[in-house]
Amino acid sequence: MLMSTQANRYAHQLLDARAKAQLIPSLSSRQPLSIDDGYEISKRIYDIRTAEGEQAIGRKIGFSNSAHRAKYGDTGPISEPIWTPMFDSTVQFADDNRGIQSLTGAMQPRIGPEIVFKLGHTPAADASIAELAECIEWMAHGIEIVVCPFPEWKFDTADAIAAFGLHGALIIGEPKLLSAASHHNLAAMLDHTSMSLSCAGTLLAAGFGDEPNSPLQALFYLHQLLKTQPQFAPLTAGEIITTGTWTDAYPIEKGQTWSTALSGVSLPGLTVSFV
Repeated sequence: MLMSTQANRYAHQLLDARAKAQLIPSLSSRQPLSIDDGYEISKRIYDIRTAEGEQAIGRKIGFSNSAHRAKYGDTGPISEPIWTPMFDSTVQFADDNRGIQSLTGAMQPRIGPEIVFKLGHTPAADASIAELAECIEWMAHGIEIVVCPFPEWKFDTADAIAAFGLHGALIIGEPKLLSAASHHNLAAMLDHTSMSLSCAGTLLAAGFGDEPNSPLQALFYLHQLLKTQPQFAPLTAGEIITTGTWTDAYPIEKGQTWSTALSGVSLPGLTVSFV
């Protein structure tokens, strides 16, 4: 287990690198780190940010799609989803499903389209995936901007967890309140949903909501994982959860405009311009 002094040191190094938009060597290139070590550093960062006045409003799940996460990992493929706290400073709602996002200070930014949930009820510790779906107040489409402080996007799992889960910003489209019928049919509905990602009118990728990219499965995974992490609070009513990209994460640049479209679910696409 990583010593507390070293965890604190790494936490401050990552916060400093983000503040200065400076790349740093991956943590695991300096010493072997376990997944638990990554979450220990993440908890130190959480404590620092909340002490400085930031408000935690939810969680970001990363690498929920096994096909995409296999492409990442310096010494071996990323083998499981990860998560990180999200703060009010990095989440915005897009008026009319159009947004403008500054890339100033964003290190090696990439884009990923996602499904976002807001919990209306706190799930029971032993909640099934169906019972977890009943706890969702609304869902929305979101665009996640991921960033990486490690050169050439080379990192291992612990690095990604510690480095804010690679979370840079989340832009959320119009939320849709879920009815009783929607709760009951949510898994099946998402199984038949597709999502496209385009830049300047050119289609670059499409993703689908069934396995291995089920948003509900990702939420259930997080719920189960948190039961093994007593240093973090369990899922709670009011939290916003973004559940992982449906496509690979594509590099983005200032001056570009990206858009998404969905079918199979009554959620509008998003258009985001980067400045």
